[in-house]
Amino acid sequence: MPTPADIRFTDTDLDQISDATGRIVVFVEMDGRMDANARKINSLTRKAVEKLTASEAFEKLGTGEQMTISYPAGVAADAISVVKLGRRPSVADARKAGAAIAKAQGGQDLLVLAGNHPRAADIALGLALRGYHFDTHKTGDKPAPTKIRFMVTDPETTAKAAGPMAAIAEGVFFTRDLINEPANVLTTDDFAARLAAMQDLGLDVEILEEADLVRLGMRTLLAVGQGSDSPSKVVVMSWNGGKAGDAPFALVGKGVVFDTGGISIKPAAGMEEMTMDMGGAGVVAGVMRTLALRKAKANVVGVVGLVENMPSGSATRPGDVVRSMKGDTVEIINTDAEGRLVLADVLWYTQDRFKPSGMIDLATLTGAVLVALGHENAGVFSNNDALCNQFLKAAEAEGEGAWRLPLAKSYDALIKSRIADVKNVGGRYAGSITAAQFLQRFVKDDMPWCHLDIAGVAHVTSDTAFAPAGATGWGVMALNRLIADQYEG
Repeated sequence: MPTPADIRFTDTDLDQISDATGRIVVFVEMDGRMDANARKINSLTRKAVEKLTASEAFEKLGTGEQMTISYPAGVAADAISVVKLGRRPSVADARKAGAAIAKAQGGQDLLVLAGNHPRAADIALGLALRGYHFDTHKTGDKPAPTKIRFMVTDPETTAKAAGPMAAIAEGVFFTRDLINEPANVLTTDDFAARLAAMQDLGLDVEILEEADLVRLGMRTLLAVGQGSDSPSKVVVMSWNGGKAGDAPFALVGKGVVFDTGGISIKPAAGMEEMTMDMGGAGVVAGVMRTLALRKAKANVVGVVGLVENMPSGSATRPGDVVRSMKGDTVEIINTDAEGRLVLADVLWYTQDRFKPSGMIDLATLTGAVLVALGHENAGVFSNNDALCNQFLKAAEAEGEGAWRLPLAKSYDALIKSRIADVKNVGGRYAGSITAAQFLQRFVKDDMPWCHLDIAGVAHVTSDTAFAPAGATGWGVMALNRLIADQYEG
């Protein structure tokens, strides 16, 4: 499985620079001013850096972008990246610079001359995030791991700042791996096993099998998976790093490992992308991994429902009525609106068992959210302004797009059933909102709750700033930030 780059931080030693192989990275301010490291490289290369920074092409570069000097004279390195970055950049710009370095790396060893740059740790995080590639199923020789070294003024301080960020990168990679895996590999059994393996990190992990779900009355979740040969499961991951006895914060994820739509089957075109329909559970898993790796001082529980939605003689039919764990009856109009059925029972179970201080669910829930927000923002729905604003602030700080959409009782009329308490779809209009309204029925009145519809941001078809095409890992950084800011004393 892909792992984040092993980035080392060492003392600056200008005498070693000329012998470094691979690619050297220097930083130049927006007006072309060079620090001591860049001046040293400029001297060694007979003013090649100075010539580059005086060019019209460099002037047109945006902050955090880079240009390459290939096969420079005076040094052993094959290339020099000259990165345009101010001394006091934003976190976003520093990470963007790191991503630009990763994109230019080309399989070469890296020597990053960061000196006393105050955002060196963020540059390293951007580099690590953009260095992800998913080649697990490609045959042939795999590229050898590269060596990445940051020369900095104070290695100990920089490494200390980078430590929690390395945990974030590993959590993001874990989420991306899960979402990128094909469904014949990431079955419900395999998914649960990968989560159980995180017990080695200090997480408590419990797997509820189908017999347990029957006993608990999770009939809407079971209805989704009953057409598949893969057993439905619920996995509970607990991190108890906070004060003993304090209620945990809860994360709940939809984990449909493959979604054909069931009897309401999807069109063949594009169905192969439905391996990503477990994205919500993948994000929850990545957050829990991050918290364990950085030893977060908070109590957090992550609960995911793992199912496969397949058509068969035993599959749920449109028109079936199923009683949820809460006790509400649901008329299933469309079996392709299955994620909300999974979440209904998992949300209720999480509240009933753990009585959390707050709860956020994540799901690749509706195509309608793509129509509304595209691939730039997740849809955010909430019954609690304080929790919602805290999450939106965390998402903005981490550069993960999120936009609040409304909830209102008037939308409930669209999901009113003639023969049951509620139906699982509300027609063509306001599809993301009616899905959130459905979920809110399974959230207790006094429970602070957010629903994140991540259908547009979990998996994309083209490169993003910090990820190649495919799984993005969206949400791991924002939720980690939320927990750090609000739930760690």
